[in-house]
Amino acid sequence: MKPRRLKGHKAAVACCIASRARPGIIASSGEDGRICWFDLRCKDVLFTIDLGEQPISSLCFKAGNEAIVYASSGTKVSCLDIHMVSSWKPLETYNYNKDEINQIAYSSKSNFLAAADDSGDVKIIDTSQQCLYKTLRAVHTSICSSVQFLSWKPWTAITGGLDSKLAMWDFSRGRTYNVIDYGMPEVDSTVSCGNVGQCLNPAFVHSIAVPEMDMLQGLNKACAVARGDGVVDVIDLESELATVKSKNFQSRSKKSDVQAANHAIGRNLVKRTQLDYSLGGHTAAVSCVSFSLFGERGKFLISGGNDACVKLWDWSRHFCAEQTSCNNALILNIDLKKKYSSECRDILLRDVHRVTSI
Repeated sequence: MKPRRLKGHKAAVACCIASRARPGIIASSGEDGRICWFDLRCKDVLFTIDLGEQPISSLCFKAGNEAIVYASSGTKVSCLDIHMVSSWKPLETYNYNKDEINQIAYSSKSNFLAAADDSGDVKIIDTSQQCLYKTLRAVHTSICSSVQFLSWKPWTAITGGLDSKLAMWDFSRGRTYNVIDYGMPEVDSTVSCGNVGQCLNPAFVHSIAVPEMDMLQGLNKACAVARGDGVVDVIDLESELATVKSKNFQSRSKKSDVQAANHAIGRNLVKRTQLDYSLGGHTAAVSCVSFSLFGERGKFLISGGNDACVKLWDWSRHFCAEQTSCNNALILNIDLKKKYSSECRDILLRDVHRVTSI
């Protein structure tokens, strides 16, 4: 497959997002303080937005209106209207974070924007009222690298950090439902597929992806986690939350009630799936992960790593209670370092639509 190289940046590309409403539309941001807008039907970049000299660490579309784009730069989040070609003055600017922002995310069900920063805090911003709604803190002890909202559970967000923790939040109260610490030894018997991660690399959480509500009915309550030890961890969040609820129930209920609750939980428990090097996965830290938007939306997971490889996983076929093997989960491996390791200013895209026929 021949790669398509989209040029427009003058320095390293930090973020790339694809339109869900308009296939072929891609926006990217870089360390040059520039946003580039691409249409894959066109040869060259459609237009660029220069916000300044500071790197633009993250981009996200406004849910329901992709003409509105949010961009984070330093400790600031700017709101831009791409229809205002004559002037790129931000419509709104938010300066609530005290440290550099790593990722921003917009809720698909409300007007909330989340901004995760280097201090470990996450600011929840009410864009309709243009004010700070809540600060999520006192869980991450290091950089908070990623944040996402859960479309199927209102008032819930999930965050990951370089302290190897994955936290599920009730952001209306600023409290956690559950915290998974990847830095602790794995003792969960419900984990299937693959082996443990690489012992030399800590299991930092670099990226989180959650499917949309219209993706894969029955499997859209999952979460994919890109880890520093080379593992892509796929978690059934509904089962995780049910387990936490069961433990809380046990602490204040009779033995007979607890046994009945455990039986109900056990029947529906879906295994956590770990996609690692033993299955043909990454040999270095996984830096990003995303659910596919082509073909049957969400059927595939796409991961990228510091080994300069992009991998395509058929995770949905194996993410069920009766499946015990993930040996054929890896569908496609693209090794970019063979020919393109020096192209640090280009976004390398490949046509993965061809694999939907597999």
